[in-house]
Amino acid sequence: MLGNVFFTHRTLRKVVVAFGSLFNDIQVVRFNKNRTKFHTTNVPLIYAPKEKYITRLFSDPDVTKSVAIVLPKMSFNLDAISYDSSRKQQTTLNNFQYSTEEGLKTQFAPVPYNFDFTLSIYVRNVEDGTQIVEQILPYFAPDFTVSVDFNPEMNRTYNMPIMLNTVTTEVDYEGDMNTTRLIIWDLTFTAKGYIFPPVKSSGQGLIGMWSDVGGPDGQGGYGGAYINLYTDNRVKEAQEVYVDVANGFGTFAISEVFTVRNKSTKGKVIYFANNSTGLFVAGELTELLEPNDVIIGNYTNARYTVLSSNQPPTKNVMIIVKPDPEDAEPEDDYGYSESIIEYG
Repeated sequence: MLGNVFFTHRTLRKVVVAFGSLFNDIQVVRFNKNRTKFHTTNVPLIYAPKEKYITRLFSDPDVTKSVAIVLPKMSFNLDAISYDSSRKQQTTLNNFQYSTEEGLKTQFAPVPYNFDFTLSIYVRNVEDGTQIVEQILPYFAPDFTVSVDFNPEMNRTYNMPIMLNTVTTEVDYEGDMNTTRLIIWDLTFTAKGYIFPPVKSSGQGLIGMWSDVGGPDGQGGYGGAYINLYTDNRVKEAQEVYVDVANGFGTFAISEVFTVRNKSTKGKVIYFANNSTGLFVAGELTELLEPNDVIIGNYTNARYTVLSSNQPPTKNVMIIVKPDPEDAEPEDDYGYSESIIEYG
């Protein structure tokens, strides 16, 4: 569709699973007349529309099964999906993820959508229903936030607020008024999630990336991007090193200026992996980094010791993309100007 190869992030499935996981450990406790516990029941939860599930509860051709045997139970259903313009981000905004194996990955900002759910609770008596509802309502004031790994490929986890909208109850009966009744609670929710576009990869060899509002000097304009391509090891435009993660602390910010303790060496952070690899990519260096150098971030005060260095790459191509006009504001009509500078 729209000229793209097949892609899927299974976003809708993850939203449904994240919502259902909130209610999969509800219990109902039975009490004696003296208010002591004598039985605890786990309340089953399934994904099903309310109307079909009620039919399933009452279906019994041989008239041998009582509703009291199968209750309490719960079901939930995704009722509707709607675009949420109040959370819209700038259309051309990109997310970036870099790895030495796959190069730079880019993805346009996700599109905000609201997911409307109904949670239905089926019980025989009022006490069971109030126990279940009381285990849910205190956590929604009026929303409860869950973290969802929508897009593992980009290594980004999003917080998804789930808002409780309404709580209603009704009573249905099997047959006449003297037979077993079915009490139903309906809770409606809205999950504020996202739908994600495809991920595009530049392939190996892309070392540096800068993207920010207003260009590298931070003055005016939106959506500029500077991409540097490096191919060999002759000058100190950029350098890959590995740092001692176990004995360092903090997290460097991308584009942050750093210094080296007891040296005049300075540079700018292009990439930092705060994990077991300890990969640190530096740019705009005054001198190459060496083992045992202590790198200190000027803004975050992150501090790590260099363990080893890769061969320093050389800038081969710089691609500069700027909005035209450069002082364009969000929602303005504007284009882009692109400059490609190739080095010897």
